[in-house]
Amino acid sequence: MADFLQTLIIAITLGSLYALIALGYTMVYGVLKLINFAHSDVVVLGAWLSMTVAVFLLPRIGVTGATWWAGGLVLILAMLLCGAIGFAIERLAYKPIRGAPRLNALITAIGVSLFLQNFGQLQFTLIPNERVVASGALQERGQDPRTIRLAETVSIESEQKYAVRLFKNSAPEGATPQTRNIVAAAGTYEAGRDIAIDGGVGRADTRDARYEIVRIAAGAPLKLPFGAMPAGMPVLFNDRPVWEHVFVSETEHGRLEKPVRITLLDLTIVGTAVALLVGLQILVFNTRVGTAMRAVSYNMETAALMGIPVDRIVSMTFVLGAALAAAAGFLFAVKYTQIQQPAHATWVLLGLKAFVAAVVGGIGNIRGATLGGFLIAFIEQFGAYAGLQVGWANASAYTDVFVFVLLIVVLLVKPTGIFGTTVREKV
Repeated sequence: MADFLQTLIIAITLGSLYALIALGYTMVYGVLKLINFAHSDVVVLGAWLSMTVAVFLLPRIGVTGATWWAGGLVLILAMLLCGAIGFAIERLAYKPIRGAPRLNALITAIGVSLFLQNFGQLQFTLIPNERVVASGALQERGQDPRTIRLAETVSIESEQKYAVRLFKNSAPEGATPQTRNIVAAAGTYEAGRDIAIDGGVGRADTRDARYEIVRIAAGAPLKLPFGAMPAGMPVLFNDRPVWEHVFVSETEHGRLEKPVRITLLDLTIVGTAVALLVGLQILVFNTRVGTAMRAVSYNMETAALMGIPVDRIVSMTFVLGAALAAAAGFLFAVKYTQIQQPAHATWVLLGLKAFVAAVVGGIGNIRGATLGGFLIAFIEQFGAYAGLQVGWANASAYTDVFVFVLLIVVLLVKPTGIFGTTVREKV
């Protein structure tokens, strides 16, 4: 019983994440009939942007420790940033080819996905701790091997740290220089005057060489925590148990205790996902914007003739889908804390499962995407649970297989998905 209840809790939590991601796929397909393969990469950016905001911004506004409003602030900022990214993707990548064949749009989506994967691995320095204050041709080494003579006059300020970089034989930009700290006293050094450095250089190192004098700040450079290496998400929510029960059973090996717990983090993830899902449902079916979305989805040309701003509605669809993707990325990051680099197979598989959820539920249908997300999570988790119950010790290694077998079955039995409807196209 303990294993069953814990599996149920995990399935509900994971299904919330799948549903949020699947909604982005289904919204874009419902409006443009386009499978946006870059959507899963927006989820990745949502996770990384959440981590970046939490690491970079929160300490600078005096927030330390786990506070609910800090987590809410990170979530809102990540959704806004990813919404802007979704808007840019639609305007720059998809809008120019809106009237092109679907194959062109498909190739573009794959290209955008690869671009986002590689862009997410870049490192960004907001405030460097080094600044070049002088550069030019090096005259020669001084009389002392621990001195150099410059061809131009330079000024050294007191209580500042400087370093000189020597590029041998006028090496081009990008070459690895020799770096020596300047230990001379503050003042102005005329051309040809010796400047002391903390290490010796040979005359061959200074022949036809150029130099850069760099002022080094006291603090480290201010870098955004992006890059190709995994990173850890700070703790934003208390993970204390809200409900806990210990099941006790007697076995041949003695007394066995298995705890089952629902944590505050589980409730936060499910509650946030359900609130966003309900909010989207209200927006699409109970507002004028939602009516316009459904009209554009039904027939874009007729909607334009009725005065609906099609371009604006399409852009809003991308923004909403990207915002939901950011929310899913944020929840994934706070749940699993360790997030992989943007091109890792973990993200690819997460996006594929969410796409399967959209297809199984009926791609283009909001309720179907939601149901598909939870169905995929339940099949995945309870498939492994059932396998263990019948003695299949390695069942948990086949959770992905259960998901894609379900996809094959649905495509064979009902290709349009559970809530999908067959549409006849006249040619």
